[in-house]
Amino acid sequence: MRLLLVEDNRQLSDWIAKSLRQEKYSVDCVYSGDDADHVLSTEDYGLVILDLSLPKLSGLEILRRLRSRASSVPVIILTASDTIDARVAGLNSGADDYLPKPFDIVELEARIRAHLRRANVQQHSIVRCGELEFDGNARSFTLAGQPLTLTSREHAVLEALILRAGSTVSKTSLATKIFGFDDEANPSAIEIYVHRVRKKLAGSSTSIVTLRGLGYVLKKNPDWKTADAPRQ
Repeated sequence: MRLLLVEDNRQLSDWIAKSLRQEKYSVDCVYSGDDADHVLSTEDYGLVILDLSLPKLSGLEILRRLRSRASSVPVIILTASDTIDARVAGLNSGADDYLPKPFDIVELEARIRAHLRRANVQQHSIVRCGELEFDGNARSFTLAGQPLTLTSREHAVLEALILRAGSTVSKTSLATKIFGFDDEANPSAIEIYVHRVRKKLAGSSTSIVTLRGLGYVLKKNPDWKTADAPRQ
């Protein structure tokens, strides 16, 4: 899942981003209002964490512009102001949540998970494809009932695929979920991560099918036999 963090305090931004990346989120960081407005008009994100006091363009103005483009991406406001007027202004401008500084990173992570659950168009906390199961609340995978260990980018690949299980996901779409704008994304890198995930699904009823020139599909293998299949 790719998140955008808009915070002009570099030390705070680095701390938040590091914590969220440890939770297997892909995080892009920008430090000014005009940069945030530009990125939000050109990139897709699962959620935005937005400071209100920003140079060049305020957080409230970013929100207004974002909603004027009919974007429904969840937005969590971070601000040092905890007044009722500030909360109302943020919510009226289109924010989904409000977290005053200082805050505990565990609470921010919990709020992120809650908003991502609500934004999940499938409206299910548990998504299954064959023996593979994704718990949207915990953002964890199990395969044949056992925890599946994945790196951050392997997790991003598999999450993108299982949320569209049975449908084709292009390399470009996967790249937007896996890589931030500071990362070097190329087709061969996507192929490497898909290959690694495919190896971890080997021997199960779930497989990743490559459609040349189109992308990848996560699907249940109709030829898989429970009695004969090896377990990981």
